[in-house]
Amino acid sequence: MSRTITFNKLREIKDQLPEGGVKEIARKLNMSEETVRNYFGGWNYDKGECIGIHLEQGPDGGLVTFDDTTILDIAEKMISAE
Repeated sequence: MSRTITFNKLREIKDQLPEGGVKEIARKLNMSEETVRNYFGGWNYDKGECIGIHLEQGPDGGLVTFDDTTILDIAEKMISAE
């Protein structure tokens, strides 16, 4: 299911992850940490992939639409568990 949020909100979610959160998400989903970082707005495509996000310019950093919200869902659960 797709979902759209602002880029600034996406970065806020990443910043709220507990220490080691990116690593934990990567381990749970059997993917590289760089791929998870790229999902949250990183640009290291030499070591990670781009998976199912689309960026559109606009206010508040623009809009990010996700084809697959699995990483986002895990991140939000990790934040709410704290």
